[in-house]
Amino acid sequence: MKERKYSSFKEIDQDIRILELQREVDKERLKLAFQNTKEELYPVNILGGIGGVAKKLTISLLLSKILKKFK
Repeated sequence: MKERKYSSFKEIDQDIRILELQREVDKERLKLAFQNTKEELYPVNILGGIGGVAKKLTISLLLSKILKKFK
């Protein structure tokens, strides 16, 4: 933060309050980011992504076999 010269205690108190509020906002953002990361790492979400890929592979293999039969 830039060095600032204050002319009253009211200005100092105001800046301190602003910094405290910024700190609270940053804390809440960190909590939210942690919660989102935790939810993304649930086994259901991880396996769901793998399951989606497996489904696509299975469908593409089946379609390629069906198309070979028609050729």
